[in-house]
Amino acid sequence: MSTASLVARDLGRLHGTTVVLEGVGLTLGPRSRVGVVGPNGVGKSTLLRVLAGIEVADRGSIELAPPSATVGYLPQEPERREAETLRAFLARRTGVAAAHTALDDATAALEQGDADVAAGYADALDRWMALGGADLDARAAAVCADVGLDPATLDQEMTSFSGGQAARASLAAVLLSRYDIFLLDEPTNDLDFAGLDRLERFIEELQGAVVIVSHDREFLDRTITSVLELDEASHGATEFAGGWSSYLDLRATARRHAEEAFDGYRTERRRLEDRARNQRQWSETGVRKVKKSADNDKHVRHRETQRSEKQAAKVRITEKALTRLDRVDKPWEGWELHLDLAGGQRSGDVVARLTGAVVERGAFTLGPLDLEIGWGERVAILGPNGSGKTTLLGAVLGHLPLAAGSRWLGPGVVVGELEQSRSRFVAGQLLPVFTGASGLLPQEARSLLAKFGLGASHVDRPAASLSPGERTRAGLALLMAAGVNCLVLDEPTNHLDVPAIEQLESALDRFTGTLLLVTHDRRLLDTVEVSRTISLGQ
Repeated sequence: MSTASLVARDLGRLHGTTVVLEGVGLTLGPRSRVGVVGPNGVGKSTLLRVLAGIEVADRGSIELAPPSATVGYLPQEPERREAETLRAFLARRTGVAAAHTALDDATAALEQGDADVAAGYADALDRWMALGGADLDARAAAVCADVGLDPATLDQEMTSFSGGQAARASLAAVLLSRYDIFLLDEPTNDLDFAGLDRLERFIEELQGAVVIVSHDREFLDRTITSVLELDEASHGATEFAGGWSSYLDLRATARRHAEEAFDGYRTERRRLEDRARNQRQWSETGVRKVKKSADNDKHVRHRETQRSEKQAAKVRITEKALTRLDRVDKPWEGWELHLDLAGGQRSGDVVARLTGAVVERGAFTLGPLDLEIGWGERVAILGPNGSGKTTLLGAVLGHLPLAAGSRWLGPGVVVGELEQSRSRFVAGQLLPVFTGASGLLPQEARSLLAKFGLGASHVDRPAASLSPGERTRAGLALLMAAGVNCLVLDEPTNHLDVPAIEQLESALDRFTGTLLLVTHDRRLLDTVEVSRTISLGQ
């Protein structure tokens, strides 16, 4: 049973001159289950990388107990290195590869008779053993079979894997890992329902601590026991006890209290300012009366002078009350996505048709199948990874050739596609790529992208430098620009933050055209109304 703990105090992190984290604290003990939330770009991945020691904090401290405890960061996009096999990928992601290299170095030093490295050799051996290096190969075959990967693929290069196979490989890396503290960055991306269930069971059984960054609300509801919310304005963090649903309630309550406190402060300030203004006017009126009565009876002049002085004293009292009034800042209102997917003009009654269609992709064959999509249908395409969901979309849209059968796309159908790989925005600069795809003028494109949180600092950057969430928002902006009447969305919630997902759900509810939806987001499926479900691989 893991007894490791991690305490982070007052963490600060800069990227260049940009403040990413400021004064962030976190305490992890055995069986801690913490969800890290916040809008895209707020620093969630940066926090995990700092906790893992991959990035060095510019301020603050991180203490591990015991100091030899292992911390593993598993990033959201698995890096597929050229010529790296699945076996090597798993060794790298579990930390075994780095530990093995350190052990080899310590062994070589020991063999050269350097007595001073004996303690270092023992530490390197202990770390390699703790990370599961001794039996990794034996365990890898069993775990690969468990997640639906043929153990024969262990010596296959990762660059040849399909998206579904890569998702299973990432899951296998998590299941094989023996870290004391797990830092999981979007671990549910591209996982099918079986993979989600397996990951949830793994987290439930872990004795060590787990920190999770995820957009999957159902997954968070089932796994975490507290939430660390990163603040976009202060770059600090607030921890909420309880699971995801409890966090939503507490956050809504805190927001309501903050708004009530600000409204109360603003009302009281206005009241005091109005009173001070009126009192000044009355005081000035009294002074004028005193001046007017200068040649009159001295008793009248004395009485008016006293009244003027009393009004001046009241002004001073009110001004003092204003200075003592505790300032309450207006609750922060960050950028918010406002997505409107107009249905476009109506197409014909039949949007698309496949007849006896067969698609061959390497050793995988989909079909033969017959499919007809009618105008206004809202179709969810479900199935395990590797069952052919993305292949089916490619067959319908004409992206993939048919080995047999026929395909027909109706006249008047304007397709808007958000592909799973988000590959449209990986080459060139964002602005010219977007204007070329949308047909908008540069200034129009800049204005639209800004509505999706992609401002001047984004549009002139190489598209490949955009984060997965930024590429997804660019794809959504393109859908909004196109006036499409047939939406094809392949895992649309991947890499989006929760507010953006909720905006997407609202936009899909208002969309009047045809919808083809591939997703493993269980909350999205519960929220968005569909008229038909197609299940593959059953």
